[in-house]
Amino acid sequence: MISRLRNILKKREYGTIIENIVSLSGLQFASYILPLITLPYLTVVLGPDRFGLTQYAISLITYFEYLTDYGFNLSATRELAICKNDDNKVSEIFNSVMTIKIVICVLSFLILLAIVTFIPKFSMDRELYLLTFGMVIGYTLFPTWLFQGMEYMKYTSVLNIIGKIIFTVLIFVFVRVPGDYLLVPVINSFGYIVVGVLGLYIGLTRFNIKVKIPSLKSIKYHLVEGWHVFISTIAINMYTTTNTFLLGLLTNNTMVGYYSIAEKIIMAVNGMMNPISQALYPFISRKVNKDTDDKKTSISFIRKITYIMATVSGVASIGLFLFAEPIILILFGDAYSSSVLLLRILSPLPFVVGLSTIFGIETMLTFNYNKAFTRIVLLGGILDIVLGIILITFMAAEGIAISFLITEIFITASMFLFLQSKDIKIIDMGNIKARLLGDN
Repeated sequence: MISRLRNILKKREYGTIIENIVSLSGLQFASYILPLITLPYLTVVLGPDRFGLTQYAISLITYFEYLTDYGFNLSATRELAICKNDDNKVSEIFNSVMTIKIVICVLSFLILLAIVTFIPKFSMDRELYLLTFGMVIGYTLFPTWLFQGMEYMKYTSVLNIIGKIIFTVLIFVFVRVPGDYLLVPVINSFGYIVVGVLGLYIGLTRFNIKVKIPSLKSIKYHLVEGWHVFISTIAINMYTTTNTFLLGLLTNNTMVGYYSIAEKIIMAVNGMMNPISQALYPFISRKVNKDTDDKKTSISFIRKITYIMATVSGVASIGLFLFAEPIILILFGDAYSSSVLLLRILSPLPFVVGLSTIFGIETMLTFNYNKAFTRIVLLGGILDIVLGIILITFMAAEGIAISFLITEIFITASMFLFLQSKDIKIIDMGNIKARLLGDN
């Protein structure tokens, strides 16, 4: 499989992509695998209830991370990929995007302050939510979109690994009893902020960025450019973070704890699939922008990547289904046996999400089908909320897991059908049918 990917990327100009895939793999390792080291420890020390509470706080704070992102991880990345050699343009994009993100971060904190002041469910654990907000500050400062757009991801990976190592070590040193649960958001936020400050400094110096107040025209332009991706991101959030949030509202923290375990394992596996997609996105965006008449070449390239992603993610999904029980029981113990069924329900997601990433981000966004992409994920988000509320009522955590899976299948199928209607056949059904008939 690796040799096949190497053959696809054998041209010299693709060397940067390979380097970025390696760097992004390190980033995903830091984001998903390192936290899994502390997860079994935290589940035992804090217990399902306190552990579930910390995860519920993160699910709320994640909304604000999506707000401050405003879709820039895709829209600004695409802009930077196109003009990466123009220092003045890079500075203009950086100043506008960072200004917008900082303003949204401040507004987000004011909204959180109102929530924990006036809503009893949140005011009971006011300190927990406020301390967890440090993650948003660090997330705002760290310019992932800048490094990705400039196709220079090595610093992103190194810094995030450092941040997660700090978190991992401090968790084992300071969190010893259930009463230490407030230290979890303190340590988490500290790691995010340290990495955010370092990343911002490196970005400014590495790319010769001149900091100045952006014009209102520039701010307006980037707000408009990021709007469709922002709405799409909010819609995607409806069937990811909102699942945990809804489960906590309609059941209890213990159920959140069980579900969070299964979901984090799925997200870790999905995360390890992301480097190829993230590294290719700016490359494909630039190619499509330059070679607008060479549509077939771009589609052929995407098609090859699709086959690789489908194979790798398919194997991962089968492995999760078959080994769900030993994974849960060995890592988290008998107290979390309820997570085994949840993991099996969610196990097809790596395969389904792998395909939707290629159909949506790599293809629909790079070919400027932004509105259609937004509509599909928005419909998916609405479907997940409605279906989730109904199924949680009857099936608790298993209900939201089923809702999540149905939603992802709906989104992937909708993207596939849309691309087919535009004669963009990432999976050429006619060719597959011809091969099957030929074999017969």
